[in-house]
Amino acid sequence: MTPATATPPAATSDTVVLPADSNQALGIGEFACKFMRGEIGKPAESVYKRTEQFFVDAVLCGLSALALGTNAPTVLRNEALDYPAPAGKPGATVFGSSQRCYPEKAILANNSAVREWDSNGTNFGFEPSLGHTAGEFGHNDFYGVPVAAAQIKGLDGVAALRGMILLDEIRGRLASVFSLKTYKIDHVVHGAIASAATYGAMMGATPEQIESAIGMVVAHYIPFRAIRAGKQLSDSKGASAAISSEVAIMAMNRSMRGFVGPKDIFRNPEAIFRLFEPTGPINQPAPCPFDLVLAHSGENFMVMGMHFKLGLYEHQSAGAIQAMLDMLSANPSLLEDAEGGRIKTIEILAYEPAFGIIGDPAKKDPRTRQSADHSMAYIVATLLRKALENKKNGGTGVSPVRTKNGGASSSTLPLGEGQGECRNSPTSSDSNAAAWMSLMLAPEDYSNDALFHPVTRKLMEKIEFSHGGAEYDKRYPDGIPTSVVVTDSNGTKHDSGLVMYPAGHARNTAAPLEQILNHKFRLLGALATKDVDSLIQRFTNLRDKSANDVATMNDFELVVTGGFE
Repeated sequence: MTPATATPPAATSDTVVLPADSNQALGIGEFACKFMRGEIGKPAESVYKRTEQFFVDAVLCGLSALALGTNAPTVLRNEALDYPAPAGKPGATVFGSSQRCYPEKAILANNSAVREWDSNGTNFGFEPSLGHTAGEFGHNDFYGVPVAAAQIKGLDGVAALRGMILLDEIRGRLASVFSLKTYKIDHVVHGAIASAATYGAMMGATPEQIESAIGMVVAHYIPFRAIRAGKQLSDSKGASAAISSEVAIMAMNRSMRGFVGPKDIFRNPEAIFRLFEPTGPINQPAPCPFDLVLAHSGENFMVMGMHFKLGLYEHQSAGAIQAMLDMLSANPSLLEDAEGGRIKTIEILAYEPAFGIIGDPAKKDPRTRQSADHSMAYIVATLLRKALENKKNGGTGVSPVRTKNGGASSSTLPLGEGQGECRNSPTSSDSNAAAWMSLMLAPEDYSNDALFHPVTRKLMEKIEFSHGGAEYDKRYPDGIPTSVVVTDSNGTKHDSGLVMYPAGHARNTAAPLEQILNHKFRLLGALATKDVDSLIQRFTNLRDKSANDVATMNDFELVVTGGFE
């Protein structure tokens, strides 16, 4: 809980403050309209660049998921194509098609695709300078919203990119002041609110209409974390953001047609905010539980504190991945037995909620991809299995396999600077960067064969994942506090030390992020096209793209090979 302060934070030249005792739904609407009209808002160059990186990351995650025939994205894309926009009316497109569809259906399909691998960006709702540290999760799942609005309204790439910045800012700030997970509510609610506001502002809605749509979203469409519970997860987990963005667009369109939803929803005593964090008697007016600060200019946007996943894994496992990469780089003898016989045990310590989410005992035996990528044991064991295979095939285990002529079989060299932020990390910058790229977890690592690989299963039995206690918990969500101790077959213990800011984390300043991201982009892009460079160019340099470029952005041949069901 992040309670409202007695005196709200002061607005600056770069921010707007919506106090707890104000109508924040209307305030969000007014802010969104002014930002999209250019009346306020001069984001720094770094904000545009970082947002575009997250956008490209999301798109390539989505395209690769469609290319491999994953179930939910395929079903929802086909559903969207069954809803063509009426003749003479603009619509939005799905990935790999020029057909104009109803916008809520195109958004549903595209947002589902980008989320399917659970490999796009992540936020932890953390703004300590304001005391806003609720720590709610969130992901960069919602870029289909501003793209669709730009396509319908004939807007250029600058407008689409500003819409992305706006959406991430609203959902990121909400995540920093209200922890939905505390009340078993799915984190996508913050994204749904931001989607309604951004779409409405780009479509020309009034602040009052946006307030109405936000009211409908919160009053009618609250998803609980039931979709993430159970031994084996379903399509509903990955499609949650997409479904919530769909209903947000429906609510916004309905509001623009004249339907009036609940007003002032953040102070409504029976809506989720005051219901779960009471600020006064339920039958009396009272403020919302939090003040809301929204940036419109400068560099301090919430997107700058969001994190990249450098492969396919649940974001809570990034610290353990970094710890293992550092340790294997420093102790190559651990990889000398092809089946991991040099490793006796692997002890992992981490914080809550990491332990609760990816340490569930049921996930020690994952039988679906959605459960495997939420299993710390599976993620670490698979990484280690890949390192063992790399070593067996002539590599060092944590760097690209060398060819006979002395070259590298990977296109990732030459390497730049970068390493994880680990205590006593003995690895060099280059070797650590090489490890991230050569061992990057890819879709094939969650195939049916990979799920039941005998070496992976044997390694999983050696892993013990425990809660690190208060010393770890207090360091989250500033970082991803994790440590790993590997005991080898001789009884020697190898301690990673405490990992706080692994590569990809917003506060990691050492890793060559662009280089590793480019490797990821090409790795995923190659699954969806024969011309990776051309595909990536479609979605980069957004500020140079015309309205026609945005309108035809998804009009390309998507190569579908299948492989996942």
